[in-house]
Amino acid sequence: MRSAPLRDGASADEDWALNQRVAGGDRAAFQLLVLRHEGRLRAFLSRAAGCDADDLAQEAFVRAWQRAGEYRGKGSYAAWVMGIGWRLFLDQRRTARRREGLLGREEIASSTDPRPASDAAIDAGRLLGALSPQERAALTLCFGHGWSHGEAAAIMGLPLGTLKSLVLRGRAKAQKMIGEGADA
Repeated sequence: MRSAPLRDGASADEDWALNQRVAGGDRAAFQLLVLRHEGRLRAFLSRAAGCDADDLAQEAFVRAWQRAGEYRGKGSYAAWVMGIGWRLFLDQRRTARRREGLLGREEIASSTDPRPASDAAIDAGRLLGALSPQERAALTLCFGHGWSHGEAAAIMGLPLGTLKSLVLRGRAKAQKMIGEGADA
């Protein structure tokens, strides 16, 4: 039985075979993997990182190309490349914090996507924007992209219990904000 993220017909065996070709330098195989997984990666990173999603996704695929020989087929290719994107996002945040610390600035609120959106998308964006990046990523992976808790934990490089705590805490915060908005 396949998990929800592979419902688009992409099979783990096909991804494994394509990645084996990529490890040998096959650009056409890599292009197929990018086409197959970039939409999901960009959607996840746009929720986690905002406007930097395209740059992070591009860098994640560059790293996937460079490290194709490191993918062992344990777990899905999609989860592997999303994990790369997530770690790049965390690295980017750490670097930004260090720079801000050196400049003596306070942390700047995360940016939002400048594209026009519906009211529901704006409200969802506000809700997610009020959560920590880890909570936002956990909720996005589990509820927005259909990953299981175990898969989301692997993508984020967290123990399963920590991921479940992030989901519960993020969900509770979001529900509280929704309740407060209804009372206003």
